[in-house]
Amino acid sequence: MTTGIASTADHLRAALDGPWGAVREAARIQLADDKFAGDPYLDYRAARARVLDQMRAIATMGIAERGFRLENGGTGEPGAAVVGLEMLAYADLSLWVKAGVQWGLFGGAVENLGTQRHRDVVKRLLSLDLLGCFAMTESGHGSDVANLETTATYDPDTQEFVVHSPTPSARKDYIGGAAEHARMAAVFAQLITNGENRGVHCLLVPIRDEHGTDLPGVTTYDDGLKGGLPGVDNGRIVFDRVRVPRENLLNRFADVAPDGTYDTDIENPSRRFFTTLGTLVRGRVSVGGAAAAGARVALSIATRYALKRRQFSDPDNGQETLLLDYRSHQRRLLPLIARSYALAFAQNDLVRRMHLVQTGQDLDPGAQRALEKRAAGLKVAQTEHATRAIQECREACGGAGYLTENRLVTLKSDTDVFTTFEGDNVVLTQLVAKELLTSYSDEIRELDALGWVRFAATMAGDVVRKRSGVRQLIQTLRDRGDDTVDEADVSRRSVQLQLFADREDYLVRTAGHRLRARAEDTAPFEAFNNAQDHILAAGTAHIDRLILEEFIEGIAGIEDPAARELAETVCDLFVYSMLEENSAWFIMHRFMSVERAKAVRRGVNELVDRLRPDALTLVEGMGVPESMLRAAMLADASVFERTAHSEAPV
Repeated sequence: MTTGIASTADHLRAALDGPWGAVREAARIQLADDKFAGDPYLDYRAARARVLDQMRAIATMGIAERGFRLENGGTGEPGAAVVGLEMLAYADLSLWVKAGVQWGLFGGAVENLGTQRHRDVVKRLLSLDLLGCFAMTESGHGSDVANLETTATYDPDTQEFVVHSPTPSARKDYIGGAAEHARMAAVFAQLITNGENRGVHCLLVPIRDEHGTDLPGVTTYDDGLKGGLPGVDNGRIVFDRVRVPRENLLNRFADVAPDGTYDTDIENPSRRFFTTLGTLVRGRVSVGGAAAAGARVALSIATRYALKRRQFSDPDNGQETLLLDYRSHQRRLLPLIARSYALAFAQNDLVRRMHLVQTGQDLDPGAQRALEKRAAGLKVAQTEHATRAIQECREACGGAGYLTENRLVTLKSDTDVFTTFEGDNVVLTQLVAKELLTSYSDEIRELDALGWVRFAATMAGDVVRKRSGVRQLIQTLRDRGDDTVDEADVSRRSVQLQLFADREDYLVRTAGHRLRARAEDTAPFEAFNNAQDHILAAGTAHIDRLILEEFIEGIAGIEDPAARELAETVCDLFVYSMLEENSAWFIMHRFMSVERAKAVRRGVNELVDRLRPDALTLVEGMGVPESMLRAAMLADASVFERTAHSEAPV
């Protein structure tokens, strides 16, 4: 590796590291120790014990404190907290999930939904003196949080809440920490007082004593073996009229007086529910970031392997050919690397926005809601990318990729569930589209299904351009010199952005029209259900456009000319590969001619060829140090030291 290449990689890594680059760099050093690596050969009970030991070591590093406010013993840096914990994904995703449950979900619920009377709980969970879990999901209700069945009925005679699982489907399920380690649960339940259901609220419910024995009325079960994440003790909880003090209600947004009187500053139940969930958005932001980190690890391993492994001899010189010199291999890996770059810039922007909202620096009334929509969309994009990229990397490494010692199968099994936890991806895409279809109107929170369909069907046209700032960014690009008026020149950044925006705008407007047409002669649910495929397509197009915008803005911040030029080429590959994947849609709707689509396909080939010499620079720029890859095949010289003989296919 030459000094020039290393310098370019350093500049790229600094750009992708984003505002909290120092936090990432410190974590690379701290987590390089093998004691933080996963051990895939352990059985799941030993893996759980190992991860808990690792958690205790992490608790001494100051990483968790960043996510908590000063008055609770933290440092009040939510952005740094997300980034610091994300780095655990490079070491072991079980460790990341376990830390996320303790300090992100459980700790986040107590701090963000609780008040001063819960401060001692926050301090105890921060130091791991109290291990907890986040008991939201039920066997019968996963993403449909508003209709959870668990109840918390207030008894004014004893000033206690009675927490109960009234049906088998009300069982809390898949809960990290519930099987073994957690002593307390943040339980989401329907709050009932004075005979009236006030909707879903969160309470603290002790579930085990100091010896790990279930408390009276609490029954926990072990989910046992899972598809991945062996170090996380997922389990089930059933409550049989468990009594907890009135003070255990996390009462930031609503409280119950000793006599049972319900008090809240947010009178609208729907708004109160969404406000409650909105404070927990950090978990969704973190899941997407960790999934993307797992993809970067896999791509770093597979690309480095492809730069060493040779297969089949070149008839012109008799030497075997490097895997990455094959066009098919370049097409397998390099577009996925380009998407990883795009998602890294988008994640940086998302974390920045979250930090400003949660530290009170962004006081725009719509900032929280915009953050929730963006977090949902990027979580979908990043987790789907991880699933696809890791599988492609596994296949690209052949039999070696299937060996546990090379991490790829472990990464695949560990990230597989990311597409469904912290929000099922289909539901989240639908959420994004719903926000688009309603023109971001606050009234949607109060509409029933019929009102929502009617409102969506009467939205103003050209939503994307009016509500997003696409026009301004296109003009900015032209002011920078990208001033072409030739709409057929796909190499121009403004034209690329226009194509992404055209697709989004068309899908949003036509989805609205389709809903309106259906609403005239069908029931509201049927009207929505019949258009669901169209609605999901609109949400996906919106997510793609946001990612491209953040990639463009991220590149603008790179000062080093060589790094910026390389990043521009990577961005082109991201755009061209996305256009190629969606070429049928663009042709069908006459946004692209057949000849133009062929030019896009040729463009992908030209771009992967151009980026081939910089492949190592690109993976180094993604920021996963060699010391943290821990794939045995990268050190297996017997696989690579062959240049003059061929190997027959099997």
